[in-house]
Amino acid sequence: MVRSTHATPRAGRGRLVVLNWRDCWHPEGGGSELYVTEVARRLAAEGRPVTVLTARYPGAARTEVREGLRYVRRGGHLTVYLWAALLLALGRLGPLGRVEQVLEVQNGMPFLARLFTRARVTVLVHHVHREQWSILAAPLARFGWFMESRVAPRVNRGCRYVAVSDVTRTELAELGVRAADITLAFNGTPPVPPFEQRPESTAPQLVMLVRLVPHKRVEHAMHAVAALRARHPGLHLTVMGSGWWHDELLAERDRLDLAEAVTFLGHVEERTKFEVLSGAWVHLLPSVKEGWGLSIVEAAHVGVPSVAYADAGGVRESILDGVTGLLALDLPDLVAQVDRLLTDHGLRHELGEKAKVRAVGFTWEATATTVAGVLDAG
Repeated sequence: MVRSTHATPRAGRGRLVVLNWRDCWHPEGGGSELYVTEVARRLAAEGRPVTVLTARYPGAARTEVREGLRYVRRGGHLTVYLWAALLLALGRLGPLGRVEQVLEVQNGMPFLARLFTRARVTVLVHHVHREQWSILAAPLARFGWFMESRVAPRVNRGCRYVAVSDVTRTELAELGVRAADITLAFNGTPPVPPFEQRPESTAPQLVMLVRLVPHKRVEHAMHAVAALRARHPGLHLTVMGSGWWHDELLAERDRLDLAEAVTFLGHVEERTKFEVLSGAWVHLLPSVKEGWGLSIVEAAHVGVPSVAYADAGGVRESILDGVTGLLALDLPDLVAQVDRLLTDHGLRHELGEKAKVRAVGFTWEATATTVAGVLDAG
């Protein structure tokens, strides 16, 4: 259990402010928010006072202490950046004294904390959002990409960076971030909670663990089901997760006549998540882009291999192609790779067992140790 403490920080471990546009309880929170929470908890457990600034959402307290972390919630999707600038400039985010360190989580739009504080700033990047910006309206997309690709690298020149995959590290270097300033810290995975292991179903089962937003491309998984139903009787897709794209996905399910073949469970508890994963044949993550793909390793923990797109960023590292899962080039190839795993039981079980062995090596303790080392590097 991570202990809550307000002990005096040890030498070099100053008061830390984490800037992230959402926390892990936000209705749109996902893997990147979990990463920040798991790391911040462990930093606080060392005796380092941690304040996390995020956007507000219905039912959230403006300020609270939770699991050893002080949360300050202000503004919404866009105005949280203005609030961060104001509170940093006014020195209102360090309840136990001045802020000494800032961990800025750059999810596309940067906070540019360096302009508003003299504290040492470290920038955490899950992935570069070049592909995601194109999903938005053109003016906002151009502005967002300009801020991420041009403004942020200039403002943060000389800052230390943390990247969650080597793909992200390479893309940051392409934007002008000095390679020597970037440290790699993979996602960890928490211990799997006690759950009831489900036997593999006699009917083929696909599963997704994902936020319901456009760039996750749940539609591609449904198209795979539609294409393969005739070859694999009883084929079923279960989608776990919630998000604002839910109604559009239901409409697409109806259009494809898949009401009985695709189930949306919404947000589920940890125990349910692993129970559903354990009974699946194949996990799908056909996203446009992932910094890492935490759900891939969660599925691996219960011996389920994954299929994702080869050009989707960090999935090229969370999946070892042909060893722990398969990577596809496009939608027709995704369908072909899923068909391959549904047909070849020996290959599917071999990839699943290798994925399970590899998953054990990713821990949040190792992630937090790496991030702490970057924060305290001076």
